[in-house]
Amino acid sequence: MDQQGGNRADIRDFLVSRRAKITPEQAGLPAGTRRRVPGLRREEVAVLAGVSTEWYTRLEKGHISGVSEDVLAAVAQALHLDEDERTYLFDLAKSARPARRTAPRRKDVDVPPRVQWMLDSMTMACAFVCNGRLDVIAHNALFKALWAPMYDSPTTREHGRANLARYIFLDPGAQHYFADWDAACASTAALLHAEAGREPGDRALRELIGELSTLSAAFRTHWAAHDVRIHHDGTKRLRHPVVGDLELTYHSLGLPLPNRSAHVLTVYCAEPGTASEEALRLLASWAATQGSTSSSQHLQHD
Repeated sequence: MDQQGGNRADIRDFLVSRRAKITPEQAGLPAGTRRRVPGLRREEVAVLAGVSTEWYTRLEKGHISGVSEDVLAAVAQALHLDEDERTYLFDLAKSARPARRTAPRRKDVDVPPRVQWMLDSMTMACAFVCNGRLDVIAHNALFKALWAPMYDSPTTREHGRANLARYIFLDPGAQHYFADWDAACASTAALLHAEAGREPGDRALRELIGELSTLSAAFRTHWAAHDVRIHHDGTKRLRHPVVGDLELTYHSLGLPLPNRSAHVLTVYCAEPGTASEEALRLLASWAATQGSTSSSQHLQHD
């Protein structure tokens, strides 16, 4: 499928999936009697957005090029899109517009030394930088100690670089490492969906999505949900092979870099005074003596 055709399919599948999630009652409409499909009908979304049914039907078929931002905002409001979903819809519209000139290809770049210095200064927090494909670009020692199972994984050794999505979906051990593996799968697929909307021309991203779709039934299920996530924060519960159960708070921040690179800085930390903080302290002590060469096997022998 060419890029334009893929864009139309993304638009269609996303709008249909969002429309199916809203009940007439949620939209302030009478429920009616017979409904062959869940959610709102196309004509109901059209009324709520203030456009004709024919126009909305054409939009839902992927013909989004040239649609004004005001109309897109009205559709987003009619479909009760959250902030991330609204951004994704606007990204799809931007990608569908014919470019007056070829946009510079986004390049992968290493983080500047000052960013690595910042990561290394965080001795009681796990910090890392990843790109939109969820490749780990840089990290501190505590992150590598915490994510030792990922660094020991064949998904990392075979590709030469840790990738969160490959580990989560393709390594059976991830199902034990994450106390709520299904939630990790859902958020990871949603992050990749959002990146695909921002960068539809990223060949490496499309190849990763194709690889995961081929090899992971869980990925196919979550990808088909068409959920998107841009702002990434919350709580993760992990089962570390050495220090046991951990409950960590994490927050992600955009980290603009040259050449249109869109990287994200994520920091994990534990609530003060908890068992998780004590476990992180143990890992930090080990990481400080061993540097950045930690692995779960080494930890178990320490």
